[in-house]
Amino acid sequence: MLDILTTVLVKNGLLTAFAIVGATMWLSYVLSARLTRGKLHGSALAIMLGLLAAYISGVATGGKNGVVDIKLLSGVGLMGGAMLRDFAIVSTAYGATLSDMRKCGLAGIVSLLVGVVLSFVIGAGVAYAFGYTDAVSITTIGAGAVTYIVGPVTGAAIGASSELLALSIAAGLVKSVLVMVGTPVFAKFIGLDNPRTAMVFGGMMGTTSGVCGGLAALDPKLVPYGAMTSTFYTGLGCLMGPSVLFFATKALVG
Repeated sequence: MLDILTTVLVKNGLLTAFAIVGATMWLSYVLSARLTRGKLHGSALAIMLGLLAAYISGVATGGKNGVVDIKLLSGVGLMGGAMLRDFAIVSTAYGATLSDMRKCGLAGIVSLLVGVVLSFVIGAGVAYAFGYTDAVSITTIGAGAVTYIVGPVTGAAIGASSELLALSIAAGLVKSVLVMVGTPVFAKFIGLDNPRTAMVFGGMMGTTSGVCGGLAALDPKLVPYGAMTSTFYTGLGCLMGPSVLFFATKALVG
């Protein structure tokens, strides 16, 4: 009976993945409500549980792909792939209304540019402080601080090693969790309580998962506006990382 059940779950890997991720999200929100009274958002806990599961799976199987190395959870690789990820990001942004987007105006555009450059400079500075002195390494890790999507895209384009790509993803994940956890805490201090500031916030922070999770904990109605600019932020970062930012870094460090 157990063998039959396992076979069915493996053959329907994507459905199994949805069920497991759904159960993880449910558990995360329960823990968030009961242990932190909602101060630590359920999405942040879900990311932490996912990272922990990936680590344990990698150690147990000796693999390199986290839970995907376990045959029963192979469908997570498809569910977490670029296609469904990008669909989720774009569909979330469709909840924003055009009239509110227009109110953001120049502030939204400026926030995108400032957000990408500032995140990159901070990430590049940390990379340099830890002994990375070549342009490829600094750019890849700096791009990871922009988002964990921009990092590997940039690194792959400029010929970074797999170790650097992993570091860039790690930097982006840390940023995502920090933004998700910190948004409800600092919202009052930065006036994050309307669609316009949510769009500026999304443009400054950029990490779509972190921004959406943080805004969901604050006010679900603000999520589409933060998702809108943070989605553009990711695209802008992918364009600037391997080009403008890389050449600027190369000009500085040689």
